[in-house]
Amino acid sequence: MRKYLVAAVLIGAFVAPAFALESGPYYVGLDTSAHTCSVVTEMKPGMKNMGQFKTQDEAEKAMADMKECKGAM
Repeated sequence: MRKYLVAAVLIGAFVAPAFALESGPYYVGLDTSAHTCSVVTEMKPGMKNMGQFKTQDEAEKAMADMKECKGAM
């Protein structure tokens, strides 16, 4: 029984950070001074918010389709 408890704790320790990586929100930000787009977790001054997304993957896919970000990445 003890080895099952240890195994469950170890699995939990490795799985918990993976869930944290997918937590959002993620933003597509257009830096107005440098004219570059990037996926960020926090909007900084001088950035235009181009959209908010739940995952980084969603934000990157949306950024690839934005005409304002074409050639600005």
